[in-house]
Amino acid sequence: MAETPIDPRSRLAPYRQVAEAISREINAGLYGEDGPIPSEPELCRRFGVARETARRAVATLREAGQVETLRGRGSFVIKRGGAVSEDE
Repeated sequence: MAETPIDPRSRLAPYRQVAEAISREINAGLYGEDGPIPSEPELCRRFGVARETARRAVATLREAGQVETLRGRGSFVIKRGGAVSEDE
C-alpha cells in the first residue's frame, strides 16, 4: 500500500497531486538546495502511482523550474541562484 496515496476524488490529475506534494516538500526545505528528490520508483511506491505518472510529476516540477534532471543521476532541487550543473 502507498505511504501517501493520491486522492481519487480530487479534481487534480494524479501527476499534479504528486508534483504538488513534492513541491510543498521542496518549499519546506525537506530536500535542500541542490539535493535529490525521490526517484521515480520511490514516487511510485510512496504515492501508489504508475511510473508514467511519476515521470509526468517530475516533468511538471522541471517545467516549474524547481528541479533539474541529470541523466543517469536523478532529479535535483535547483539552487536559488541557478541550476545544478553536470560538474557538481
